[in-house]
Amino acid sequence: QVQLVESGGGSVQAGGSLRLSCAASKYTGSTYPMAWFRQAPGKEREGVAAIDSGTGSTSYADSVKGRFTISKDNAKNTLDLQMNSLKPEDTAMYYCARGPSRGYALTTRQLLLAFYYNSWGQGTQVTVSS
Repeated sequence: QVQLVESGGGSVQAGGSLRLSCAASKYTGSTYPMAWFRQAPGKEREGVAAIDSGTGSTSYADSVKGRFTISKDNAKNTLDLQMNSLKPEDTAMYYCARGPSRGYALTTRQLLLAFYYNSWGQGTQVTVSS
């Protein structure tokens, strides 16, 4: 079972930036998805940004396009999320997730669906004040 540990959350004013990082205990397989999800109180968990380890293709939720950037460092076994121009509506618990290697790449839509992930971190809180 992969261990995922998030860090980098915190409180920031609207317009500010934060960088989240996820450290994974091990990577196996040649093609697997990794992603950041978030869940605000009273709302469903939603995919924010994802990346396919094999193709390097990325996918972003419409609400964060142009503001968030996902990146993966294979040497360090980390997954980062750079969040700029933060808005109060970005306030949520953010989770790192990893899916199994399937031998094929997921579509950009599938990359943002929790169904395709089976390992989750404990989450890190992001709070954006107006």
